[in-house]
Amino acid sequence: MAIDRRLLFNIDWGCLGAALILMGIGVATILSATFAGRNTGLEIKQLYAVALGLAGMLVVVSLDYRRLVDRAPVLYLAAVGVLVYVLAFGPRIAGTRRWFMGPGGFQVQPSEFAKLVAALLVAKLFAEAKKETLGVVDLLVPGAAVALMAVLIAAEPDLGTAFTLVPLFLTVAFLAGLRVRAIVGVFLVMMIVGSLGWMFALKEYQKSRIYTFLDPNLDPRGAGYQKIQSEIAVGSGGMAGKGYKQGTQSQLGYLPARHTDFIFSVLAEENGFVGVVAVLGLYMFILWRAFETAQMARDRVGAFLAAGIAAILSFQVVYNVAMVAGLVPVKGLPLPLMSYGGSSVLSSLFAVGLILNVRMRRFAN
Repeated sequence: MAIDRRLLFNIDWGCLGAALILMGIGVATILSATFAGRNTGLEIKQLYAVALGLAGMLVVVSLDYRRLVDRAPVLYLAAVGVLVYVLAFGPRIAGTRRWFMGPGGFQVQPSEFAKLVAALLVAKLFAEAKKETLGVVDLLVPGAAVALMAVLIAAEPDLGTAFTLVPLFLTVAFLAGLRVRAIVGVFLVMMIVGSLGWMFALKEYQKSRIYTFLDPNLDPRGAGYQKIQSEIAVGSGGMAGKGYKQGTQSQLGYLPARHTDFIFSVLAEENGFVGVVAVLGLYMFILWRAFETAQMARDRVGAFLAAGIAAILSFQVVYNVAMVAGLVPVKGLPLPLMSYGGSSVLSSLFAVGLILNVRMRRFAN
């Protein structure tokens, strides 16, 4: 599992450095968001997760991405099996079944890692097609595989993570040569599925998030509360922010989920426009290097894998930031590398590791 020394010269240290800086900012923001409440000490757990994630990323980088892609079908079956197990036997926490309980109460959220497995599988299936253009028929197998994962994740329910599979699939399919007519057909199918999902699959609390997104005052103390408080936090940050550990919305407990899905609200309140631009700049740098990696990859499977991972990260960053700004409905979708949560940190670092993996082997034979 050792890395060829020649490959070390091709590691994208800039991308890795930006990821490390974002994780450091995330740990500091978690400390600020929780030190005055009941969740003290979470920053220490986050540091443990970061250390474990860096070790796992080293393993991911050490393995040639082609070996990982070759094993994608086996990994996919394992991921689906774990998702089914969680739905059937996972503990019900806050009305959801998303976690696998390990020894000592250690919790793992399989859906976070299922996204990466889906990226490996989609890259493999589309790379093996070896066609200049793709039609609807060519989407059936990879589409069914991704749809099964999305349905299992949505059933937990975890719509936020399930939606990340959509940009992954569409991005790789487009790069593989999906025709415009097929793209229109995919969107029509998505609209039909979305309509049926609204009528038969969405729970009432999920529908209420849509209603309160359109008008938060419909339920200002319930479903609309998070959106209202987040907008106040973001707007009150001004140009330079209120200062570290000085944000009123977070320190006084008005902002729920401030160390997880809404950590960007805390950052905006404490660091203002300047801090927001700096953090978004770091994310844009990582995403730019990811898409650039897809462009310079040595083969189709590497290009598809890097682009798929970039699509997942892009969707999460854009949606989370838009969510805390009140521009899209609230969903349980963490901010990569910054939000509190061991599974989120691990999967984000593994994603960065896959990008580094493809880039560092672009000159290999």
